[in-house]
Amino acid sequence: MKYKFLALVFSLLLLPAQASDLYRALGEKQGIDDLMASFVLEIAADERVIEHFENVDIERFHRMISQHVCELVGGPCVYEGANMIEVHTGMNITRSEFNAIVENLITAMEQHQLAVSTQNQLLAILAEFHGEIVGR
Repeated sequence: MKYKFLALVFSLLLLPAQASDLYRALGEKQGIDDLMASFVLEIAADERVIEHFENVDIERFHRMISQHVCELVGGPCVYEGANMIEVHTGMNITRSEFNAIVENLITAMEQHQLAVSTQNQLLAILAEFHGEIVGR
């Protein structure tokens, strides 16, 4: 009996980490990449915030935000970018600009027909960065 228990524990340790439900609901890596591509396009069309992205390498931005979201929602990605304070210092993003970017993300999520519960879960995770983005 003792050996069966040890074998079970050992086999569980060898299993790869399971992806989160939110990661799966977002369509895993490809779904997140596609969602973030739509999000970037929404930002590019938004006169309220586009000035903050004029000198940004859009391909890198897309890659980094996809990587970051993937990691935040429990996917297998590892975010290799700077922390949010470093990224946003000097940008002086206002609360209304932050809200506009959130609107852009909601529009992108609606385009991808994500369930409202999925949208809310992602927004709750990202809302934690508000203090690291606004007013820096």
